[in-house]
Amino acid sequence: MAFEFDHLFICTDVGACEADRLASFGLIEGSSNTHPGQGTVNRRFFFHNAMLELLWIYSPEEAKSEPTHLTRLWERWRDRNNGACPFGFCLRSTDSGDTVAFSSWAYHPPYLPEAMSIAVGTNGDMLTEPMLFQIPFGQRPDSYPAEKSQPLDHAVGLREITRVELVSPAANSLSPEFQAVINTNQVKVRVGTEYFVELGFDQEQRGEQADFRPELPLIMSW
Repeated sequence: MAFEFDHLFICTDVGACEADRLASFGLIEGSSNTHPGQGTVNRRFFFHNAMLELLWIYSPEEAKSEPTHLTRLWERWRDRNNGACPFGFCLRSTDSGDTVAFSSWAYHPPYLPEAMSIAVGTNGDMLTEPMLFQIPFGQRPDSYPAEKSQPLDHAVGLREITRVELVSPAANSLSPEFQAVINTNQVKVRVGTEYFVELGFDQEQRGEQADFRPELPLIMSW
């Protein structure tokens, strides 16, 4: 079983005004999603092989309800500036099998059909690690059907995410679930004094970089 990186979410303030800075940088924003029953909404940027999601909670009541509270999305968002890792990493499998890359439980969010679930990592209580999840319906954005197509051609010229690296104060003590994700070779991790993610694009051949901190814990290299 092989896996690909599907998307990264970053917990943001309500409204994710940080997306405006990404747009000014030269990214074209795609469509947003609201997740009824989960209490979250997003702003999204799509690349040929993966997606960047800025996520916030609009309804604490929904986020704390059954079964969503088990994801710990509420606590992760609430404490994003107080020690909780503000990220989520999503994988997708590259074949038709149902193997999950890490130990998981089946989350049935209210906004999906009843028979469909998302595999969520059993490390959820470790808020010093990113939320881990895998979706059975994931696919490259450049292979979306026409009715779901998103803008992929950005003024800054970024095409594909080719490196995802988490910098974390807790990188020296990883759960088996997060180690399993690292073992897929889709994500890297190293120790740092604060949480942020480095996204590398197109094998970083141009040797350029943009740092969106402190507003957004993100560095892009291309």
